[in-house]
Amino acid sequence: MRYYVDKIYIDSIYMERRMSGFVGRFAELAALRKRLSRVSETATGTAVAIRGRRQVGKSRLVQEFCDSAGVPYFFFTATKGVSPVEAIASFLVELKESGLPVDPELVPESAPGGWPDAFRALANVLPQAPAIVVLDELPWLSEQDESFDGVLQTAWDRLLSRHPLLLLLLGSDIHMMERLTAYDRPFYGRADNFVLAPLNPSEVGQALDLDAADTIDAHLITGGLPGILRSWPQRTAPLEFIHQECADPAAPVFGIPEATLLAEFPTPDQARRVIEAVGSGERTHATIAASAGGTAGTVPSGSLSPLLRRLSQEKHVIAADQPLSTRPGKPTLYRVADSNLRLYLAVLRAVHDLARRGRPKQAYDLFVRRWTSWRGKAVEPLIRDALELAAASGTVPWPNAEVVGGWWNRQFNPEIDLVGADRSPVASQIYFAGSIKWLNSPFDRHDLKALLASVRHLPGFEPGESGLAIVSLSGAGADLDTADVDLIWGPAEVLSTWG
Repeated sequence: MRYYVDKIYIDSIYMERRMSGFVGRFAELAALRKRLSRVSETATGTAVAIRGRRQVGKSRLVQEFCDSAGVPYFFFTATKGVSPVEAIASFLVELKESGLPVDPELVPESAPGGWPDAFRALANVLPQAPAIVVLDELPWLSEQDESFDGVLQTAWDRLLSRHPLLLLLLGSDIHMMERLTAYDRPFYGRADNFVLAPLNPSEVGQALDLDAADTIDAHLITGGLPGILRSWPQRTAPLEFIHQECADPAAPVFGIPEATLLAEFPTPDQARRVIEAVGSGERTHATIAASAGGTAGTVPSGSLSPLLRRLSQEKHVIAADQPLSTRPGKPTLYRVADSNLRLYLAVLRAVHDLARRGRPKQAYDLFVRRWTSWRGKAVEPLIRDALELAAASGTVPWPNAEVVGGWWNRQFNPEIDLVGADRSPVASQIYFAGSIKWLNSPFDRHDLKALLASVRHLPGFEPGESGLAIVSLSGAGADLDTADVDLIWGPAEVLSTWG
């Protein structure tokens, strides 16, 4: 099997995928091919649990892999809300109609013993050569039958793993998929864990054929979700795309984040109110408590603190940022982790309401009014990620900067956009500090003066030793004295870190 490919071969694959609407994912496909190769070499089974948020492209990635793998496969997608009897009946029908069984007539029409019999039927028709079995939306199967996880483990240990089988387990409920392979669960230690992230900014640029600045805007709008990118015509500027979508209330840019919110938090409970408070711009524990409490009063700390931990550490819907310096700092700031959902809660939901009322012009005007200020803050995590990647690759002056964050005090005066250090949240060394100006005006001498005044308050920043970095959408102004600046980046440099 060919894993190493030269540039010409990669280019030909890229063109074929772009024509079919599938872009990027070279690393992910290579990881799956590696495991299929292991199955072929050892003639035993390998299981992989793939998790990621809705519309991130899990099913499409695995389908692309199955289509190109050159081995028989069976792809089963569970249906939410059906009974175990209906799910098993569907499983057997689709197994019989797939290209997996050597003899489809050996697949029974029913499984009187439930999932144990269904998995036994699967094992009986597996070929002796390598094959792939995909169970998509696995959390729905566990939801329908509490014993499903244990049955799957037993079937894997006693039947399926003895065959040259690659078992792919997919799910959009990130917490439930994490629990599937947790130490206290039946499938612990039996599957490789694979987190499918959204497309990175470079892949978004490849999909849409945009320049660097527009690519970064497109990534912020879509969150790198293929489900939205497929509706975005190539070489269409971000504002032009939004203008077109405002005339279509059913557009994915509105529908996908709305569906994600409803799927993860179907009832307007306290968790939903907290997410909406964070999405509307509340960043601190105190302001979130006040906003999420509404007319009922402030949410008690004893309720809010564990809820924020669950939303950040289990659900991964919210990100918690701590000030980065050589001293412990407060407060922790919260944000919606996914930029598309963050944009929906802050801007697109109101835009969508106008679009549904048949007012596309007013909808677009509202987006334009809110876009610039929202983008200026939303781009910060992406730029920090870019600087971390650049430091790891040695393409910036601070290769030992393993983490890049920000710093602020309790008064948020000053608030520093960029801090590069050796560890977080309490560093032993600050390598650089910097400022982000993501506006249509260049970074000028007034901005530099403000940065120099701010870094004097940053614990661990040593003038003459720690560096200064500037990241600007519109570059550096003609009046800027760059003698004391170690790094000036624009959109092209930010985007280049993803290759």
